[in-house]
Amino acid sequence: MTHDTLLRQVIDYANRADPYPLYAELRKTPVIQGGDDLFVVSTYWEIKSLLHDPRISSDVRNLSPSAAGTLLQEEEASTLPPAFLRLDPPEHDRLRRMTMRPFGPPESPRRVHDMHGELARIVSGLVDAFGDRRQIDLVDDFSYPFPVTVICRLLGVPREDEARFHTWADTIAAGLDPNPDQDPGERRRVTQQARTELGLYLSELIDERSGAPGDDMLSALVTQHGADGQMTRMELISTASLLLIAGHETTVNLITNGMLTLLRNPDVLERLREAPGLALPVVEELLRFEPPVQLLPQRTTLADIDIAGTTIPKGASVWLVLASGNRDPRRFPDPDRFDPDREDNQHLGFGSGIHNCFGAPLARLEAQLALTELARRLDNPRLVEDPPPYRRNAVLRGPRHLDIAFDGLRA
Repeated sequence: MTHDTLLRQVIDYANRADPYPLYAELRKTPVIQGGDDLFVVSTYWEIKSLLHDPRISSDVRNLSPSAAGTLLQEEEASTLPPAFLRLDPPEHDRLRRMTMRPFGPPESPRRVHDMHGELARIVSGLVDAFGDRRQIDLVDDFSYPFPVTVICRLLGVPREDEARFHTWADTIAAGLDPNPDQDPGERRRVTQQARTELGLYLSELIDERSGAPGDDMLSALVTQHGADGQMTRMELISTASLLLIAGHETTVNLITNGMLTLLRNPDVLERLREAPGLALPVVEELLRFEPPVQLLPQRTTLADIDIAGTTIPKGASVWLVLASGNRDPRRFPDPDRFDPDREDNQHLGFGSGIHNCFGAPLARLEAQLALTELARRLDNPRLVEDPPPYRRNAVLRGPRHLDIAFDGLRA
């Protein structure tokens, strides 16, 4: 199998349910060249090294003209500046610091911790709403509404507007997918339209918070004045868009992949039901075993980099396949086994380095509470279809639906 063929199979929807054998093939060559200007890195230590290498850029404007392709054109066509996820220091550091102030340490060290009770009530209410039903779609009935409700309350976005931003978020997330069969011009057009419409919506909310700030994150971002100054309106819109989309898209996958994995491992599900404290290592192992973000396709090199015997030239497009690194047997013994008792589980589920997932503490807590309550409340849960239908996205991989049958709800 040629490298180009292997890459096409990795992103082929036909292999979405189980890409892991393909990742094993990728790891036979830690760095493969999938074209003149595309390099794919699939092994743990090499990925970890590059995530911490200042010569690796997240700003697609640093791609060489031949490697840029549709990615650079998409950025140039955007009316919004890149969010800090797609920036390098010092711009990245400034915006991330400003965004962190109302969210986490050191300025707001208990923000996520103090949400525990409210999150638990949301989870309990969603499970109660199953009522007398004996079958649910976990995605539509639980995994999606839970993190969406949380991020709306955290940011100060009206929950009743979910129907509006759901379509925009799906379209923008789909724009991350490196699908060679999709017309790049059309994808760029619909993605840009969604970004513009979401930006206009958030701009209205920013105006409202400027005149009447509340205790939500959006108000804090609008009104804050600190050592880094104040965000511009365009920076506010880009940052709010990032938080709204990233704040629920990946957590939906984490919870759904988590329940799917537990139902495939009923011994672990039973342990979790009897010992809720197991939720912490269960979620960490899920982040290794079935990470919600499978690969990072938008990295480039600021200089020639030699890694694993291959020279990646300056300006090349670099894909970091996190999910493959998480199954690397050189790093994790018996990597294809789901084992919540695994020691030294330093996975790549939230990335690493300066772009380590901003919302990781919240996502961890949401998944722990969600899976614990589902394990405790569902009586004899079982999969209706295995494998379930998956979302088309190869980057944000997760089931689109997960039908679960059960005998009733425990009190």
